[in-house]
Amino acid sequence: MFEAINWPADMVPSRSPIHFTNELEVAASPEKIWSLLVDHRAWPSFYPGVEHVELLDGHNSLRLGTRFETNLAGQDVFASVQEFEPVKRIAWGGYPKAAEGSKAYHAWIITPTPRGCHLWTEETMQGPFWIELAKPAPDVFWRTHEKLLADLAEVATGRAGAPQG
Repeated sequence: MFEAINWPADMVPSRSPIHFTNELEVAASPEKIWSLLVDHRAWPSFYPGVEHVELLDGHNSLRLGTRFETNLAGQDVFASVQEFEPVKRIAWGGYPKAAEGSKAYHAWIITPTPRGCHLWTEETMQGPFWIELAKPAPDVFWRTHEKLLADLAEVATGRAGAPQG
């Protein structure tokens, strides 16, 4: 059912001390989910902790190669879109500005279902910066992405607080 992530060789899960996946069935079309993921202006409505996203290449929305700055996990982050298959998959990789040697790669796969779509998100993180952030609560990034999926589903379906199946 799922396609493999096109991991950069240095970010594969087996080489990453932090690796997690999250998934959710959503009663929204793949097109609706996609439109929210590629619209940087929509991110603050569903992405936990995101207050701004600035596209750096003059693009109006995310696309292959788009470089952007945002605040993720409480950190100012620089990233670029590295996978882009419209309405199916998108991934970006980047690093916190405070620790360029610590990297992250975050991928999304959207699969149509009879009731809407299945969202799969997977991330790998490397470097001392991310490891230190995770020490007090090792599942912090996984929990944040659980909330991300729930909030994205809520925005996509227009049903605040409605449970997703």
